[in-house]
Amino acid sequence: MSQNSYEKARKRVRELKVLYVHLVLYISVNVMLIFINMMTSSGSWWFIYPLVGWGMGIVAHSLFTLVLSKWGTEWEEKKIKEYLSKDNE
Repeated sequence: MSQNSYEKARKRVRELKVLYVHLVLYISVNVMLIFINMMTSSGSWWFIYPLVGWGMGIVAHSLFTLVLSKWGTEWEEKKIKEYLSKDNE
């Protein structure tokens, strides 16, 4: 395995680890907020606002980490090879 491949794999693992930590924090904090909301003012559901707002951030983070970053890396590699082959002609 080349050093470059190792570094790419290491970067990918870090990105996934950060996403998982973000997801665990989201779930933990929102469960706590729901509990606090139900114990203090069960008639008003204010916990929905941070749940939805932060949830949109989680969706964006997941999309970038799981879909867009992979597409970006593959696309970059393809374009680099394409330009290198043009320069060699």
